[in-house]
Amino acid sequence: GLRWQLAADPSHATRDLQAPSAPLPLPLQQVSRPTFFARKFESTVNQEVLEILDAHLYGSYPPGTPALKAYWENTYDAADGPSGLSDVMLTAYTAFARLSLRHAAATAPPLATPLCRFEPRGLPSSVHLYFYDDHFQGYLVTQAVRPSAQGPAETLEMWLMPQGSLKLLGRSDQASRLQSLEVGTEWDPKERLFRNFGGLLGPLDEPVAMQRWARGPNLTATVVWIDPTYVVATSYDIAVDADTEVTQYKPPLSRPLRPGAWTVRLLQFWEPLGETRFLVLPLTFNRKLPLRKDDASWLHAGPPHNEYMEQSFQGLSGILNLPQPEPAEEAARRHAELTGPALEAWTDGELSGFWSVAGLCTMGPSACPSLELCRLTSWSSVFPDPKSELGPVKADGRLR
Repeated sequence: GLRWQLAADPSHATRDLQAPSAPLPLPLQQVSRPTFFARKFESTVNQEVLEILDAHLYGSYPPGTPALKAYWENTYDAADGPSGLSDVMLTAYTAFARLSLRHAAATAPPLATPLCRFEPRGLPSSVHLYFYDDHFQGYLVTQAVRPSAQGPAETLEMWLMPQGSLKLLGRSDQASRLQSLEVGTEWDPKERLFRNFGGLLGPLDEPVAMQRWARGPNLTATVVWIDPTYVVATSYDIAVDADTEVTQYKPPLSRPLRPGAWTVRLLQFWEPLGETRFLVLPLTFNRKLPLRKDDASWLHAGPPHNEYMEQSFQGLSGILNLPQPEPAEEAARRHAELTGPALEAWTDGELSGFWSVAGLCTMGPSACPSLELCRLTSWSSVFPDPKSELGPVKADGRLR
């Protein structure tokens, strides 16, 4: 905490002593990893181990076999009905579709631009997680669309890829221990990953901050969460032992969290080790229906009295060199009143700071000449995937 820092780093003592209201960060003892006995093989965690087993049983695939390193997992289909979607998913998937359709028109050849303008029809019909070489590559959203010009309805698939926002800033020997810093939900302590791939979360979620470390000297790090209006939501210390590989903590923040881009900073002696940004998505849906104004005014307004914890950490804003909050507060007040197309524009703008359109393809013939067929597009969920195909059961009872 602060006292520790003053003793260890007197060069900053005067600056820090000017902020007597700065509270001591909450100390946190990291629990050791639980012991697990079972082992299941799962492609979202590691596909390589399945390929080793597959090759042992049936031999290797011939060179040039498509999609050997790719893995697709369906996470939503229209057949699931609306119950298969949370408000956060509905908001994100429909915004992904709007961003992608704007991208299609913006990147079309000049003469073809009118042919590449589409409007979404209804909700997305399916959504897949896409992995390549054991790394999450993003979401694939399939959406029925109507050409803005005359023409028959079409179905497009869109690839949305997350943009990394991690900065490793440390210059000391100990700083080099920090490997990554992530924020998400659905933390899996066994596989040590977030099951909510891509970290889509809304104002009512309870995010976890996770750090990965290389082995090295013991250290104590301070974790600071900063909301979009530069409110210091919380601050706590974590003890990182020499052989600790992963630390994680879910601070008990009051909700709703203010929508927009949040920052989590990791510091040692108040010098930065690293920081990451994460998005609390402004919701365009509430209880599966378009958000109404009376709901928006509380759901998007941040926590009661602007307090995320019983204890205020705002005294740290000077040490952290945070900007003056007034312009951000004014924008947040305006945003909290938005509904309809204006709300969608805000949501799309926030999302585009964290996700980029990596590709579009068409399921059938398209008026837009720049769109490839999905079955010929290597990332598409309908691209051939021989390793995943199951044929009829053979006479000896085997599939292969």
